[in-house]
Amino acid sequence: MEDKNNVTREKNRYRKLFIVFWTVLIAVVVVVDGIVVYVDPFFHYHRPLEGFPYVVDNQLSQNPGMARNMNYNSCIIGSSMTVNFDTDDFKELMGLDTLKLSYSGAYPKDDSNILSIVYDEGSFARKNSPVDAVFFAMDIPVMAADKETVKYERPEYLYDNNIFNDVKYVLNKDVIMQYIFRPIVQKKGTDLSEAYFSWWTPDYYNIQWVMHTYEEPDKALEEVPADAMIAQSGINLDVNILPFVEEHPETEFYFFFPPYSILYWHNVMQDNSLDATMAQYRYVADRLLQYDNVHLFYFQNMEEVTDLNNYADYSHYKPEINRYMVECFASGEHEITSSEEMDLELTKMRGIIDEFDFDELFSQEW
Repeated sequence: MEDKNNVTREKNRYRKLFIVFWTVLIAVVVVVDGIVVYVDPFFHYHRPLEGFPYVVDNQLSQNPGMARNMNYNSCIIGSSMTVNFDTDDFKELMGLDTLKLSYSGAYPKDDSNILSIVYDEGSFARKNSPVDAVFFAMDIPVMAADKETVKYERPEYLYDNNIFNDVKYVLNKDVIMQYIFRPIVQKKGTDLSEAYFSWWTPDYYNIQWVMHTYEEPDKALEEVPADAMIAQSGINLDVNILPFVEEHPETEFYFFFPPYSILYWHNVMQDNSLDATMAQYRYVADRLLQYDNVHLFYFQNMEEVTDLNNYADYSHYKPEINRYMVECFASGEHEITSSEEMDLELTKMRGIIDEFDFDELFSQEW
């Protein structure tokens, strides 16, 4: 009888331990969930808390929350060609409260994905203010991609409205350690006006570094047909870009061709696709210029593009050029208003390419 009682007591003890274990575990989960939801370092549920030192360095995970819950009436869309914009410049020169929503290496589908959130009428951002302006880096090299291609697979739980898969966010170890505890310890957050700035310091913007890291493509033997990239560029415009322009006439869209360096054009010539690329620029410009709420800027034949001291590689330019482009958005300099003007700018660009001494550049030891 006593043995039976001992067994019963032992079972009861294990049962209590089991209950205590799960009670403590559930309590810990609830506390952790509460902390993540309260701080919300990816801005998935609400706008930033006053005074918390948020670290903003994860475009893929933080852009959707910022697009939904920040206060802004203007945004920057595009690839790494946009990361060095300082949004304070847009406030100073154009009176706009601007949010940077860059995706390094963005394809048109990436731009479409984030613009869909920007224009979500149910979001805090849109209930708070309309979208007065969108600044959009038009990267011609990716316009011929498939309309569904994205740079990286996005974390859907941060992009959709399904609360049940949010467990991947609220119980994420990296979120808790890197975006809540680390900022608390370091007591230093990100200046949102400079969010996503490139890691290159001023020392990297020089011709020695550019040429030392440049990898010249092999020369293609056959020329790319002049119309090779037109059809797919048209599909991307029709599916991923122009619907936003058409559906939102209240927004002024500032599309711009970023000022890649002269080495970009060397790559184009190595690919034997100069005529095709020029035709692609002309086609995209013609399509965009059909809309009254579009401003189109061509920066690629600025004199700065031939001075590689303005670059950290063949395409990425120093922040001073970003500032200059904002000045142009405000003043209208470098704006294209007709197909004829675009043809003239492309003719100038071709002249710059023809006159540049690539042989001299590549003859030197870097």
